[in-house]
Amino acid sequence: MEIVENLIQDQVKVLVLVPGGSREIVPAILKANAAKIPVVVVDTRVDSATLQQAGGHVATFIGSDNVDGGRLAGEFLADKLGGSGNVAVLEGIPGHETGDSRLRGFREALAKHSGLSIVASQTANWERDQAFNVTQNILQSHPEVRAIFACNDVMALGAVEAVRAAGRTSDITIVGFDAQDDARKAIREGRMAATVAQNPREMGRLAIITANKLLHGEPVPREQPVKIDLVK
Repeated sequence: MEIVENLIQDQVKVLVLVPGGSREIVPAILKANAAKIPVVVVDTRVDSATLQQAGGHVATFIGSDNVDGGRLAGEFLADKLGGSGNVAVLEGIPGHETGDSRLRGFREALAKHSGLSIVASQTANWERDQAFNVTQNILQSHPEVRAIFACNDVMALGAVEAVRAAGRTSDITIVGFDAQDDARKAIREGRMAATVAQNPREMGRLAIITANKLLHGEPVPREQPVKIDLVK
């Protein structure tokens, strides 16, 4: 909030935000609205109900559809498991739009396959060490688990370590989200099966183009979707 206030005092003309939380960012947006500064939101969608209730608004959102990304991961796992098996999920921070949307899309994809069951779904708060511990506990409680979906690659890599420690790298399929370099390496080495790739370069490019349009009083679309892909 203090950074945004300083930027407003510096008389910025357009504010580009990459929120760390979908609700926590709303007060900053309200400050910019009051100063009549257009707000461009990138990557993490602002919680619409919270924003609307507060009377705030943004000029545009640029980012991937996390629900679709979750579906993509779910469809891949369903195919990989032949439509049958028990699955575990490592969730992000509860209430965070990004993780919640990925989880929703993943669940929607698996719900189409009666032979697939999510037997454990626990938060690891986006953290690698927590994901390691949570995965260890899941494997002890549910040794029949055949696949793990982590709502980001950091947690997926924690799961990779736990699965390796359990000696089960060859029989548990792990899918992450974000296509980080370490995850791509794990895929090449056969320790992970896949990850969902967003396109931050394209998000950044669109953010600059959009900011320039707003500076010149040109209209911009309310939504600017960025393509996602599966890396495997």
